[in-house]
Amino acid sequence: MQQIQRQLGERIRKMRTRKGWSQEEFAAISGLHRTYIGAVERGEKNLTISTLHTLAKTLDTTIAQLFRGIA
Repeated sequence: MQQIQRQLGERIRKMRTRKGWSQEEFAAISGLHRTYIGAVERGEKNLTISTLHTLAKTLDTTIAQLFRGIA
C-alpha cells in the first residue's frame, strides 16, 4: 500500500511542478493545507476519493490519469 501512495505522491508532485506551482500555490488553489500537500507528495497520506477528486480537478486531469501506470 505504501508503495502505491509513494508513486501517487510522486505523480502528483510531477504534475504540480509541470504547472510551475510551489506546494503553497498548489495548496491555495486546491483548498488544502501546504503541509498536507507535502505529506501527500511524500506518500505519507492515504487519500480519500474526495481528496483525489480535488487534486485531479486542480491539476486539470482525472483520477484515472493520476493512477495510470501505478502498480
